[in-house]
Amino acid sequence: MKQYVLVTGTGRPMALGFNFVLRYLEQGADVIATVRKPSEGLNELQKQYPDTLHILEMDVGSTSSVKAAYEKAKDMVPCLDTIINNAVTTSPDTNKELEEFNLDDIPAVINVDAVGPLRVVKEFMPLMKKSPIPALIVNISSEAGSIGKCYRSYYLDYGMAKAGMNMSTKTLHNKFKDDPMMNIICVHPGWMHTNEGNAKAPFEPYDHAETMRLMFETKRTDKDGPIFVTWAGEEYPW
Repeated sequence: MKQYVLVTGTGRPMALGFNFVLRYLEQGADVIATVRKPSEGLNELQKQYPDTLHILEMDVGSTSSVKAAYEKAKDMVPCLDTIINNAVTTSPDTNKELEEFNLDDIPAVINVDAVGPLRVVKEFMPLMKKSPIPALIVNISSEAGSIGKCYRSYYLDYGMAKAGMNMSTKTLHNKFKDDPMMNIICVHPGWMHTNEGNAKAPFEPYDHAETMRLMFETKRTDKDGPIFVTWAGEEYPW
């Protein structure tokens, strides 16, 4: 069955969001790929998939931008079966210790990484409600958002934002618990080779995107299993 999918944060060909888009397109899905600014990589990909790839500029950190994007999206697809909240940002000081961290940068990161997914879910809910199958929201989180597994003394902005995303995921899971047509999970995707700085990462985004795409389908109707999971669908500590 053809799927209609929205993925945020899709502009970089080496990164996970772009490869989610590519993997779903290869499976015959209609994909709305959102970006904060134009992406040459997506524009090239659209030449291969002119009828099924829809590029939409949207800043998840802005409510007005998300609202405007929804108004365009509802003319692009009849429904949404899957939303993947992948857009992310960090501050320039993300690798610094508290003593050298500009704390005034943290709210902007939380706005995008934690509040952004909520904006997307809130505005695009009407399209998810039109899905003929149980609609799935996937929030791409991180092991850095796990309080139980926290070991760093840095990543103050990113860790706080991802922990916030995890909390919102659990809150929405409570909201949807009696609705058989809506479900939500958050995922620790693992360390991927998304730039030259992490060349030693064990996973390639193109391969890993397909591993997760398949895992998402096992979670679509799973209301009783873990909510915060790894790329393989295994429970991860909150």
